[in-house]
Amino acid sequence: MPAAAPILAPETFHPERVLVGKEGIREWVPQRYEFEMLDAILHFDEANHVAVGVKQLGTDEFWVRGHIPGLPLFPGVLMIESAAQLCCYAFCRSNREKRFFAFGGVDEVRFRGTVKPGDRIVLMARARKVRSNLGIFETQGYVGNRLVFEAVITGMVLPDR
Repeated sequence: MPAAAPILAPETFHPERVLVGKEGIREWVPQRYEFEMLDAILHFDEANHVAVGVKQLGTDEFWVRGHIPGLPLFPGVLMIESAAQLCCYAFCRSNREKRFFAFGGVDEVRFRGTVKPGDRIVLMARARKVRSNLGIFETQGYVGNRLVFEAVITGMVLPDR
């Protein structure tokens, strides 16, 4: 399957141009500690449910030691989790509701490159379909201008516990 066209041009986003930092992300995304997969939001288009976020991978990340010894690679499932958190941010902030937008599924996944400690991954999400309790997003991850993954992520609002 050929790679999809970029959601937005990756070269137009610079990590020093932060729109929303970690504290602002925490208002909308519930994950904490090792599972905070977004460092900043670089772009947000509320009307179209489009967001761009970034994650700077450190050399001391919890997965580095074991995945894979001697050749640490950012796990694909964590790339997807990072994109899912970006979808959560876009969905909840666009709807102005702080509900738990949970991971519901992933389709059309393609890993197209490796991501290593020290890399900065720029994540993009664009809504395909949004309802009050469901969102389907096209997502992509880039290191520099290199597409490293793409996936369609479905999220759903869970009832209050």
